[in-house]
Amino acid sequence: MDTALLLLSFLCMLVGILGSFLPVLPGPPISWLGLLLLYFTEAIPMSYALLGVTLVIALLVAILDYVIPAQGTKRFGGTKYGIWGTNIGLLIGLVAPIPFGFIIGPFLGAFIGEMLAETSNPKKALKAATGSFMGFLASTFMKFVVAIIFFGIYLAKVWEYRAVFF
Repeated sequence: MDTALLLLSFLCMLVGILGSFLPVLPGPPISWLGLLLLYFTEAIPMSYALLGVTLVIALLVAILDYVIPAQGTKRFGGTKYGIWGTNIGLLIGLVAPIPFGFIIGPFLGAFIGEMLAETSNPKKALKAATGSFMGFLASTFMKFVVAIIFFGIYLAKVWEYRAVFF
């Protein structure tokens, strides 16, 4: 049973890393699930504190993943129309059957939102849309770093108790 949990947790770690780039998959929460599965193995002891701290981090990153692109729009001079456009564009981009919809959606949403707010200034709208894209890149990088750290914790725990499995 421990070997099955170990393999399943390893799979969650890999999917979590992929999920940090693919917005359809919540990367850090899936990586945290891998740590939770590792906790249930009898051979590898883990503390509640480690699981609790990593859970809080995973949830915080999942929330920030939706907040950061909108804040990027605001930071680059976008209005509330651009912020709403970013969020709506992200949701549409996630379900749209187009390649890279998760990137194009927030960018176009911010641009369209800004154009609705101020139709005479496409430069300002483009700047706000660029902020949305920068926010997307920042949140993707943050998710990737957290997923890699969780994978590092996983590897450290498995390495520490490797004699049990190998």
